[in-house]
Amino acid sequence: MKKISINMLSNADKVDGQGVGSAYLEQVALIQNELDDYFDVLINSSQECDIIHCHTILPKYLIQMKKSKGVNVAYVHFLPDTLDGSIRLPKHAFHVFKKYVTYFYNTADYLIVVNPIFIDGLVEFGIRRDKIKYIPNYVSKDTFYKLPKDKNNETRQKYGIKEEDFVVLGVGQVQTRKGVKDFIEVAKMMNDVTFIWAGGFSFGMITDGYDELKDIYENPPQNVKFIGIIPRNEMNAIYNMADVLFMPSYNELFPMSILEAVNSQKPLLLRDLELYKDILFEKYLNASTNNDFVKHLNDLKMNHEIYEQYSSYSLEISEYYSKEHIKEMWKDFYISIVKKEN
Repeated sequence: MKKISINMLSNADKVDGQGVGSAYLEQVALIQNELDDYFDVLINSSQECDIIHCHTILPKYLIQMKKSKGVNVAYVHFLPDTLDGSIRLPKHAFHVFKKYVTYFYNTADYLIVVNPIFIDGLVEFGIRRDKIKYIPNYVSKDTFYKLPKDKNNETRQKYGIKEEDFVVLGVGQVQTRKGVKDFIEVAKMMNDVTFIWAGGFSFGMITDGYDELKDIYENPPQNVKFIGIIPRNEMNAIYNMADVLFMPSYNELFPMSILEAVNSQKPLLLRDLELYKDILFEKYLNASTNNDFVKHLNDLKMNHEIYEQYSSYSLEISEYYSKEHIKEMWKDFYISIVKKEN
C-alpha cells in the first residue's frame, strides 16, 4: 500500500502555554511515531500532498487549502462564539474575525472536533454535519505521568512551596473566560491552602479583561502564586507537585490540561459545564459557585477517602484516552477520506 502524504500546517507551537500548541504536538507525534507505516508526514510544506491538515487558521493556510488538489482537513479548537472572553477587539473587527473563522471552516472538506457537543454549534454556523468528525485530544504517557514524592518535593522547593502544603493548581492563559477571577476569590476564602496558576498573557494586551487581570497577576493574595508560562517539557513536574487541578473556566472545548493532569492521577474540580459530561464521564467534582468550589476543595483536603476516589477516577479517564484508541481513530479517518475522494 502506498503511503498517504499529510501536510500538517500549524504555527500553534510558536508560543508556549497554549493548549492548541500542545494538541498539535501530540497529534503530529502520534501519527509520525505510531502510524508511519501508513502515512508520510510533512510540516508546513509547499509540496502537494494527499491531505492538508490545518491545525491553526492563518490566512496563508486558507490559501493553501483553496489551491490544494488533495483533501483538506481543519481542526476546530474553538467556535466563533467561544472567542468571547478570550480576546478584546473593536466590535467591527471582532465581527469580521468571526466571519473569517466560519469561512475558513467552510473551506475545509472535513472538520475535526475534540468534543462532540460542538457539532451542533458548527451546524448552526452553516457547516454541513456530514463533514464534521469527532476525534478527541490525546496526551502521551511518555510525556505526562506520575512522579515519585521526592521529585514533587524538589519542584515545590523550586517554587517556594512547603512539603506539607495542600496545593491547588490552575492552568491556562490568563483570560476572563478561564475563570481566573473566581480562582482568586476561592483562594481568598481558603487562606490555609496554596493556589498556583501556570499560564500568562499569550494574547498580550488584546486579552479580554487585560487591565484588571494584569493587576491581579502582579498583586495576588498572599496564598496565590502566578508562575507564568511554563515550557511544556516542564509541565509534568507542575501537575505532579499539585494536589488537585481546579479549572473554573466558563468556556472550553477539551482542555489539554485536563488530559495532562489525569495522567498524574490528580483529582479534577471543574465548573459545571455540559461540555464535560460526555468526555469525562462525570468522574470529576464540579460546581457553579465559589462557595461550592471551596466545599469541594475542603473535602479533598480533609477527607482521604474522597481524595483517593477522585484520584482513581482521573486514572480511569487517563486510561480511556489511550494511545491505541486514538491512533486507530486517526488511521481510519485519514484512510477513509482519501478513498472517498479518489
